Amino acid sequence: MNATLTRDAGLLGGLIAAAHEAGLTVRSAAAWPAGPDDALPSLPGFVDSTFSPLVAAVAARCLSHREPADPTALVLLSPLGDVATAVHLAHAVDHGERVGPLLFFQSVPNAVAGHVAARWGLRGPVVCLSADASGLAAAALLLADGDADAALVIVADQAPPGSAATDRAAAVLVTAVTPVTAVTGGKAS
Repeated sequence: MNATLTRDAGLLGGLIAAAHEAGLTVRSAAAWPAGPDDALPSLPGFVDSTFSPLVAAVAARCLSHREPADPTALVLLSPLGDVATAVHLAHAVDHGERVGPLLFFQSVPNAVAGHVAARWGLRGPVVCLSADASGLAAAALLLADGDADAALVIVADQAPPGSAATDRAAAVLVTAVTPVTAVTGGKAS
């Protein structure tokens, strides 16, 4: 795979290029943040971390541009997952502190994927993977196998706690490339 989905590349541009390399048609695309003053909205039920609000915000931006097909799969890609929740849970366990039930719920990446699927009526499979070519290959397989008519592919890259980096995410709504049948003399070729 030539396109990269790392922090070093433009995340949305890399995701779009990787989708095209995987033979997918991009129907809608969005990124977060859109600018320096872009405030991440809170997400009820998800606490102490920006990961889930980040995923929900970029999904909303992407899906608000185009109605998803039915069924639409959701493929969530993240190089490190919910870093803030993992750090919080590790600290609590190391120090014998009680961990609230919401943190256990949100520590599973597909919790926010389920929220997005329910919110937008996506009735396809949900897959969570690392942010590499396997995510777009999974989306392409779901489309090729007929498990979904479209796939919402989200890359969420949460900045490590204490770093100068910022959270960012990108999403594309993709479909399989429909082969064009040439018609000559009344017969398809």
